[in-house]
Amino acid sequence: MTETEDRIRALPCWNGGIEIEPLKGGLSNESWVVSDDAGKHVARFGSDFPFHHVFRDREIMVAKAAHAAGFAPEVRYAQPGVMVTQYLGAKTFGADDVRRNRLRIAELVRNFHQVMPRHVSGAGFMFWVFHVIRDYARTLEGGNSRLKDRLPSYLELADELERAQMPLPVIFGHNDLLPANFLDDGDKLWLIDFEYAGFNTAMFDLAGIASNAGMTQDESDELLAAYFGRQPDAETHRSHMAMQCASLLREAMWSMVSELHLTAPGADYVAYTAENLARLETALENYRTKYGTSS
Repeated sequence: MTETEDRIRALPCWNGGIEIEPLKGGLSNESWVVSDDAGKHVARFGSDFPFHHVFRDREIMVAKAAHAAGFAPEVRYAQPGVMVTQYLGAKTFGADDVRRNRLRIAELVRNFHQVMPRHVSGAGFMFWVFHVIRDYARTLEGGNSRLKDRLPSYLELADELERAQMPLPVIFGHNDLLPANFLDDGDKLWLIDFEYAGFNTAMFDLAGIASNAGMTQDESDELLAAYFGRQPDAETHRSHMAMQCASLLREAMWSMVSELHLTAPGADYVAYTAENLARLETALENYRTKYGTSS
């Protein structure tokens, strides 16, 4: 029996004997499916990651608020470092699923943005990707990252992409809309994993959905039209394409920081960094071909 399994068995929230199975897929946390007399649950372990701006008390608050608002499974137990939630038995989305369900996802995310501010509590947290990129650069410089020579070019790119952003209202965003954070139980879509949730503009979530799923331009346009209720104009197009590049840059730098600070079962951060830098190169080429380089 592993140390983590011992920790799971020691939790006071179970009814009768339990069975434990690992739940694969996380890049920074360890999750398990736990069965007891009351059914199935997900036990998720993770400590604070200040280098990623992740604090578990805030994550637990958002997860509880998201359940109260109807977007997330129930939080059945929580203490520092562990959260036990309802197991939905739902399909975990891949990139193809996100592209096929883009209209449903646009509706889900729009509702999340609009409803969640009425449910979250405590000090407000602002997630602005360009600040995150700049702070990651400081962390990577201080940690003597193997890629620190590239940091000046990343910061210059972030400035360029930030200038391309259109003004939008502040909403409450998920801010980590990888395909696997969407679940489908056959009747409704759910959201999970709220480590980075906070106030933002809608464009970052919309860009993350599109870039993480590898959407075509037509698919992205349909996503934007469904979200905003109108066909995207030229300003919206440019802002969205620029934010997709920023989303991929942030994901690559997240992985670079993780190379320095994290170890998770099965996670290959060096490979994940390379994957996201390659995707960024493609997205940036498309953006520059259409809009050039802004000074």
